[in-house]
This record gives sequence, C-alpha cells and structure tokens, in this order.
Amino acid sequence: MEPSLEELQDSIEQLTAYRERLEGDVKAMGQKLRMPQKKIQAAVDDHAELQRLGEILEQLTQQRDAMT
Repeated sequence: MEPSLEELQDSIEQLTAYRERLEGDVKAMGQKLRMPQKKIQAAVDDHAELQRLGEILEQLTQQRDAMT
C-alpha cells in the first residue's frame, strides 16, 4: 500500500527534525571536546546515521514530488 501525501510529508518533517537534532548533538560534542571546526564538520559529514538519513529523506522527497 502506498503512503498518502500527508503521511510522506509528516515522515519527511519528522526525519528532518531528527537529523537536525542529531547534527546539533554531534557539533555540540565536538565543541565540548574543543575540536577544531574543520574536524567537527568532517565528523558531521562522515557520520553514518546522518548520511543514511539524508538518503532516506531524498527518497521520500522524490516519492512525494512524484505524487504532486
């Protein structure tokens, strides 16, 4: 069964909020550890869960856009 447009949008919003919180947590931890900004950004860029969330969000967005 295909998700409705509303369900897709709700999932996108929830996953986006989670990704933003997780990214904020990673950055905050890097700042607590007094890591250089470049290393903090590298940690964010290399974070497996953040990468996976980005992939899922892209798929959901494409699916939503195909429905409209």
